[in-house]
Amino acid sequence: MATTPAPHPQAPPKPTWDPRDPVRPLLRPTIRIRLTLLYGGMFLIAGILLLSIIYLFTAQALSDSTSQLPFKVVNGTVQPTTSWCRLPESPTGDQLNDAVTLCLRHQSDLALDDLLRRSLFALLGLSIIAFAFGYAMAGRVLSPLGRITRTARQVAGSDLSRRIELDGPDDELKELADTFDEMLDRLERAFTAQQRFVANASHELRTPLAINRTLLEVHLSDPGAPVELQQLGKTLLATNERSEQLVEGLLLLARSDNQIIERKPVDLAEVAERGVDQVHAEAVAKGVEIRRELDPAVVQGNGVLLERIALNLLQNAVRYNVAEDGWVEVTTETKDGQAVLVVSNTGPVVPAYEIDNLFEPFRRLRQERTGSDKGVGLGLSIARSVARAHGGRIIAEPREGGGLVMRVTLPI
Repeated sequence: MATTPAPHPQAPPKPTWDPRDPVRPLLRPTIRIRLTLLYGGMFLIAGILLLSIIYLFTAQALSDSTSQLPFKVVNGTVQPTTSWCRLPESPTGDQLNDAVTLCLRHQSDLALDDLLRRSLFALLGLSIIAFAFGYAMAGRVLSPLGRITRTARQVAGSDLSRRIELDGPDDELKELADTFDEMLDRLERAFTAQQRFVANASHELRTPLAINRTLLEVHLSDPGAPVELQQLGKTLLATNERSEQLVEGLLLLARSDNQIIERKPVDLAEVAERGVDQVHAEAVAKGVEIRRELDPAVVQGNGVLLERIALNLLQNAVRYNVAEDGWVEVTTETKDGQAVLVVSNTGPVVPAYEIDNLFEPFRRLRQERTGSDKGVGLGLSIARSVARAHGGRIIAEPREGGGLVMRVTLPI
């Protein structure tokens, strides 16, 4: 009974900034920036409210104190000491009192303006100090998170021996760090077991297949063997060769799932040229023309694995092509700080909803398992795994008129 495959989990959204870039945006919305803005903003709002209350109380007090003079001028001479205070030349008592009241009220307004100006400058200075202090304190509080992030980044580079080992109070951050260390222990054990399994499987699976191939070749070399036995031997030899290819593909797929630790400069143009040379004979036999436009595109990686990407893409492009007037075009270039390898070909029309299935192991267009003479169904899976191990990606797009456009992008 056929079972419906489980839907693939959606990948988490990627950040808008590159975490590997040493020069990060200054205004990146980190937790530290948000805490700084939160605490500094709260201090600023509190300062503005306090300043407004003090200003209103002071204005009310001065207004009440200058509404009526605590003295009354009856006779005598009063002279202004400022240009903005104007008194009548021969005033009566009431006129002089009103003029003095206006002068005192204007002086209180000037005092309020000066108070407001000085208070604003003081609030600005204290706000700068508060933001700086909040930023420093947020950095101190969140420093364990930075340590966790750096350790996780080192682990992402296949250094599973790294641990956080956070010291300090037994709080939530230490609990997070200890949990992360426990997870790294389990991951290290799992990857070590996987590497041990791959090494053992490499020996245990290759040896009997090599023995079978040798025995079959010895029997086929016997000129006195019956025709039926020779035909059966050729069939078994082809099956054994297919099993060897399957084992090699599975082992390569298991090894390429990890990050590449030892990296050397590799030119994708040279890699693509070697791939073209290896599929040239098969392309000629199928009547497929290979076009190339190879510009230098140097990346840091493993040359053997990168050559496998080019070879697998070219083999698929040649084998899954049209019967007549087919062509394959391979180009390499550098674009936007990345090295790009593009392999496009003529071929059958590929629906867009079938693209993702092509990268699954043992899956082909409208086919499954390994019942085909065009390969074991691991080529694109291996290519995607190798690209990911180099920090890049591979994208397949249906080509108008039939065929595919395979685009591999790798960081320089």
